[in-house]
Amino acid sequence: MSALRVVPDRLAARLPESLAGRFGEGDRPVVPMVRLHGVIAPMTGPGPRSVINSVTTEKVLERAFSREHLAAVALLINSPGGSPTQSALVADRIRGLAEERQVPVLAFCEDVAASGGYWLACAADEIYAHPTSIVGSIGVVSQSFGLEGLLQRIGVERRLYTAGQSKARLDPFLPEKPEDVEWLRGLQGQLHAMFREWVVSRRGDRLSDDAELFDGEVWTGARALELGLVDGLGTPRGVLSERFPDAELITVDARRSLLTKLGLAAAGRSSTDLVAGLAQAAEIRATWARYGL
Repeated sequence: MSALRVVPDRLAARLPESLAGRFGEGDRPVVPMVRLHGVIAPMTGPGPRSVINSVTTEKVLERAFSREHLAAVALLINSPGGSPTQSALVADRIRGLAEERQVPVLAFCEDVAASGGYWLACAADEIYAHPTSIVGSIGVVSQSFGLEGLLQRIGVERRLYTAGQSKARLDPFLPEKPEDVEWLRGLQGQLHAMFREWVVSRRGDRLSDDAELFDGEVWTGARALELGLVDGLGTPRGVLSERFPDAELITVDARRSLLTKLGLAAAGRSSTDLVAGLAQAAEIRATWARYGL
């Protein structure tokens, strides 16, 4: 069997029993393919299209799950992660729609499904990857800069007023305090525990007992299969054509506004919006770069 056709026997046999008798003679089943591409981040304004969150995915998921003659829904995931809250919101929406329509969901990891990207993949009933995909990173990361003394060197006086001793924790223009770092690590620990619980609840006994499984490491798709993070290796069209040979595979994309299509989406934005957009773009570029992309 080719490395790109590794599908466990327990998953490859047939349509789920819940779909039996759903299609009449002449009704061709449909498998919508939803692309989830980008960093996972909340909506903070007119940001780039390549951002995943509960707002940007709502309509496209509704369109995918509302198709007639639905056999399954495929998620094409290419994401280095991001916001844990937005990851959870999108994953919860996927599960809600899947249970409402009583259809299986299959996730396909493309270049990378790491951190929040893997959280999204776990919303599926089955996960597939290419042997070269980057999968995992079940952990939590925070990043900032230490800018103490910068303003003084350029002749700017900063004035900060707070009510409550914890309001200015980890301010990048103030000296770092050990107690603030300890607080942050505690918060990260709570989020990491939630991430781990989600993965275990979705993957169950398919997971290996490897000690590094939840330490934030990433693996190739081939190694992820050995660890139980994915169920098989393959491409979306290859796996779906084998699993649902009579189904029509259709791509469901987010609809773009006319201004975006014409390249005029930036028209009318304030200089503040443009600066914020550039900063967000730089942060997105750095997030992808962590995985060599």
